[in-house]
Amino acid sequence: MADLPWSGDACSLVDAYRRKDLSPTEALEAALAALDGSSLNAVSHVDAEAARAQAAVADTSLPFGGVPAGVKELETVAGWPYTEASLVFADRVADEDSTQVRRLRAAGAVLCAQTTASEFGGINCTRTKLHGVTGNPWDPGRTPGGSSGGSAAAVAGGLLPVASGSDGGGSIRIPAGFCGLFGLKSTFGRIPKGPHALQPPLTVVLGCLSRSVRDTARWFDACNGYDARDTLSLPRVEGWERELGTFDLAGKRAVVSVDLGVAVVEPRVAALVVEAAEALVAACHLARVDLAVELPHGGIEWALSNLVGLAGTLGERYPACADDLTPEIQLGMNMASHHYDLGTAAAAELFRVEVNEQMADVFDRADFVFAATNPDVAFAAEGPMPTTVGDVDLIATYGFERAVGNNGALTIPANLTGNPAVSIPVGTVDGLPVGLQVIGRHHEEQLLLDLALAAERLHPWPLTAPGAPL
Repeated sequence: MADLPWSGDACSLVDAYRRKDLSPTEALEAALAALDGSSLNAVSHVDAEAARAQAAVADTSLPFGGVPAGVKELETVAGWPYTEASLVFADRVADEDSTQVRRLRAAGAVLCAQTTASEFGGINCTRTKLHGVTGNPWDPGRTPGGSSGGSAAAVAGGLLPVASGSDGGGSIRIPAGFCGLFGLKSTFGRIPKGPHALQPPLTVVLGCLSRSVRDTARWFDACNGYDARDTLSLPRVEGWERELGTFDLAGKRAVVSVDLGVAVVEPRVAALVVEAAEALVAACHLARVDLAVELPHGGIEWALSNLVGLAGTLGERYPACADDLTPEIQLGMNMASHHYDLGTAAAAELFRVEVNEQMADVFDRADFVFAATNPDVAFAAEGPMPTTVGDVDLIATYGFERAVGNNGALTIPANLTGNPAVSIPVGTVDGLPVGLQVIGRHHEEQLLLDLALAAERLHPWPLTAPGAPL
């Protein structure tokens, strides 16, 4: 009987099953015990009995056969709460699985826990009126990020080998960066959304938080491919895990731009990112390109446009439900109600076009863009969103709008343009993880995975936080 949850990656757990070193039931019971004893507040619902039934009959010949897995609470699992991390929907229950969940089940995953998220995926820390504050396993007083913070905390905290995530502005990469995990934000449409998914604002993609590159490759093997319920989903691509390490990266062109021209990055974080990027450029024999990247700064119009979908979700409940929303969502809805009009919508679309044009110009001359994932290490778990970086007072220096937007400024561009991007663990500052973000060309996720695999082999990262499980 396993006394502790599995501390390796998900792929090695399946290998252990196949060697008969332990059983899916043993691994599940250890995970359930760890979830029950954890103080991280990484999960909002545990479906122990259904998971036990799945584990008892798990087919370990499948890619994730018998692996205990978490599902982010913004995604539907039939019979589980579907709150979207909001008091407004505290009593709502999902009546069907999402497309990604159905494919995970088919791949043998044992879905045992729902992981916490920020309300409606709206901010970069995981703190809600419904579930409270989620802690980072590297330092429970710090945030694991958002909106996939619970998934990151559970995986880095040693509670679950892998968990689902979604990324509409950095919500996979930001938690991966804060928690020392690997995270891939795919080309838009790679894993189908839905069923019944709203398409706008055309930025959200699905994926996972994982301990290794191969786990993420296996996840995409299981989940990618067109589905008619998402008309913008992409055709299936085979061989994500099988082809890891087979692509020739030599001569590919790389730009190192820590701040992408849109963010203020803490100097020690910047130095670590540059060091890691240069080491990877050398190890993979990439061609370094000297190119200044100056992406446009995001306007408030774009943030307001993202709230249109939320207005539809809340429907007639708003504004009566305003007091049930977290302060950031309240503020956003109030601003949208008073300031969103056709001019704002037009400005948001013009901003998207401007970002896309400038990103395309960069990729005319480069194959990879290296940057920081986050402007600093994880901030306080309960918030607020920081408006200082190092010695720089962002409000005084740049104004309120840019100060508030600094926390997601590095990750949002790839969502606006649909480019794939990864966050790779590259070390720590003050004992907290730092992520290297690499943005790639559309549809070239497998090159990013090979680059990340090279980084993983060059400087292996700890699969869980020190002292995990907590």
